[in-house]
Amino acid sequence: MTRVLVTGGAGYIGSQTCKALALAGHQPIALDNLVHGHPWAVRWGPLEVGDIADRAFLDAVIERHRPEAVIHFAAYAYVGESIQEPGRYYRNNVAGTLSLLEALRDHGVRHIIFSSTCATYGIPDRTPITEEHPQRPINPYGASKLMVERMLADFETAHDLRWIALRYFNAAGADPDGEIGESHDPETHLIPLAMQAVRGMGPVLKVFGNDYPTPDGSCIRDYIHVSDLADAHLKSLDYLRHDGASGAFNLGTGQGASVFEVLERIRQVTGRPVPIELAERRPGDPPMLYADAEKARRTLGWTPRYPDLSETIEHAWRWLESNGYTEQ
Repeated sequence: MTRVLVTGGAGYIGSQTCKALALAGHQPIALDNLVHGHPWAVRWGPLEVGDIADRAFLDAVIERHRPEAVIHFAAYAYVGESIQEPGRYYRNNVAGTLSLLEALRDHGVRHIIFSSTCATYGIPDRTPITEEHPQRPINPYGASKLMVERMLADFETAHDLRWIALRYFNAAGADPDGEIGESHDPETHLIPLAMQAVRGMGPVLKVFGNDYPTPDGSCIRDYIHVSDLADAHLKSLDYLRHDGASGAFNLGTGQGASVFEVLERIRQVTGRPVPIELAERRPGDPPMLYADAEKARRTLGWTPRYPDLSETIEHAWRWLESNGYTEQ
C-alpha cells in the first residue's frame, strides 16, 4: 500500500482517482479547499480541507499522513475566467504549486504526478498532437500549466524530484458504478451542458461556430473517459515507483468527434434531441484537437478502457438521471 496525497481530491477527476487508488490497495488522502470540490465526492480516504498555498497547513498534512507520492489536481481550470483574471490563475496554479513543490522538497517526498492539459499546445500545427509538438499556450490557464511543467523539470534537476505530467484532452463521462460524477458550477463542458439542455435543467445549448474546416463545420475534440484518466494516474504512480524516468504524456483516445457528432450520440443515448442555438465562433478555438497517445501506451502500459464515446455518454447520462448534478 502506498500513501498518496491527492490535491484537488474532492474534484471531478481527483475523486475518481481516489477511488481508483483505493481499489488498487493504496491509501488516498484528499486535500481540497472546496472552492470547486465537493465533500460528498470524498469516500475512499480522509479529507484535509485547506489550500496548497498555505505552507503551514501543507507541512501539517504531510507530517500527519507521511505520503510517499503526490497526485496534483488542485488548480483553477476555466479558460475564459483565466483571460479575465490572469492573476488569480498564476497565483493559484503557479504560486500554489510552488508552495507544494517546496513542501515536498523539504519533507523528502520524491514522486509527483501532475494534472496538465492539452491547452499547453495552443493552436496546433498538426493533428494528432504528439508530445513533441511545440507548446504555445494562448491563454493564462494553459500558460500556468506549462509553467508548472517547467518547474517540475527544474525541481528534478535541483532536488531529484521525479515527476509525470499528464496532458489531458477533453475529460468526459462519470463513474461506471454511478458513485461519483461531474458536477461543476459553472458548468462549461459540452456533454453535461447538452444533457442539461435535454432535461430542461439549463438553457438551450449554444454551438459556437458551424463554419470550421471540418466535415460538418463544427469543432472536433478528443473525449476521454474520466475513469481512463484515473487509471492513467495509477499507471504513472506504478511507473515512478519502479524508477521510471520523468516525462510528459498525452491522454486521449486518438479519435476526434465533432460537436454535432456528440449531440447526435446524446440523442441516441437519451432518445431526445438536444435543443441548440448557433452562435459565433469563440476566439482561439482551433478546428481540431485530438491526441496521439502512443507514448502513454508504450511507456506506461495505458490504453483507454472506454474508447466508445456512446458508452462515455451513457455513464454521464446515468449519473445525471440519478443525481441531477446537484449537491448530495
